[in-house]
Amino acid sequence: MVAIEATASELLFYCRPGFEPDLIAELTERAAEAGIAAYPRAKPDTGFVRFVPADGDLVGLAAALPLDELIFARQRLVALHPLERLSREDRVTPILDQLQLTGICFDSLWHECPDTNDGQSLVRLARALDRPLQAVLRKRGLLVPDAAGLRAHLFWSAGDRVQIAFSRPGERSDWPEGKPRLRAASDAPSRSALKLEEAWHTFIPAEQWPERLAEGMQAVDLGAAPGGWTWQLVRRGMHVHAVDNGPMDERLMATTQVEHHREDAFVWEPPNPVIWLVCDIVDKPARVAARMGDWLERQWCREAIFNLKLPMKKRWQTVRDCLEHLDERLSDAGLANEVRARQLYHDREEVTVHIRLVGEPLAR
Repeated sequence: MVAIEATASELLFYCRPGFEPDLIAELTERAAEAGIAAYPRAKPDTGFVRFVPADGDLVGLAAALPLDELIFARQRLVALHPLERLSREDRVTPILDQLQLTGICFDSLWHECPDTNDGQSLVRLARALDRPLQAVLRKRGLLVPDAAGLRAHLFWSAGDRVQIAFSRPGERSDWPEGKPRLRAASDAPSRSALKLEEAWHTFIPAEQWPERLAEGMQAVDLGAAPGGWTWQLVRRGMHVHAVDNGPMDERLMATTQVEHHREDAFVWEPPNPVIWLVCDIVDKPARVAARMGDWLERQWCREAIFNLKLPMKKRWQTVRDCLEHLDERLSDAGLANEVRARQLYHDREEVTVHIRLVGEPLAR
């Protein structure tokens, strides 16, 4: 099989529109730490960034930027140079020709568009081209039943501009455009419930849900009102300490699985250690991160998911600094941990962080 890095020239990343500078800052710093020079090609508010290795070392650049370790990227693809100024009369032939030249076989073809108003206007065009493209690709032997999960992506950024890219299992988001299709339940107290559900999908493998999100677990929700995140915990059968001076949803309280503490979430302490801590407080990110550090350092919880509300500028630096300070605290306390952070699709001006203490708890 032809190696996709041998024919491609750059990496293509999807992100939340408006966060291109933050993704670029993250990519540039991480690539530099790996000793690789690369430069971005991007425009504001478009929802994607092209990242090109200066010396052509695409293999090294891809290795330095795995999707699972990135915060502001929704998707990472290995991409060819874009096809531009496509004729309205025949958009298919140039795409077929470029795919044929690569010699790469794949077992699925996805059409994707930027997460913008202009991008969504291209969805109908992409759908119209899908069937004729797939038919010819099968005839040419490029779209085959089994290609080890290799996927081809056609990223439409304009009606006359498309970029061909590829992805492998385990190196990509398996949600189209990196956006999860989650349905808001009618009985959820708020749409913020989708944030926690997406966080679980992002940070916890599905096969570990029965063990790590088990019925009967004890959990704490700091800044809980009106109860979107508490509702998710209750749905999993957990018993929840909901900490907030504001009112909780009456239907949620009627489950008898929730104990409401009308106290300051930055002061309240649990009567006993719990498995889960969740927190979606609107406050300065450094203050929230410091309070999460208190909980983890004192081992009041084993896993935590929390949001860091971001400033208007230097958002990558803000997140990096918060995570570094947390890492220093836990390292100094001798607590091994796993940490990941991601700007989720259901996030806005925030980043969601997951930290899990690993190994045996210290004696109390």
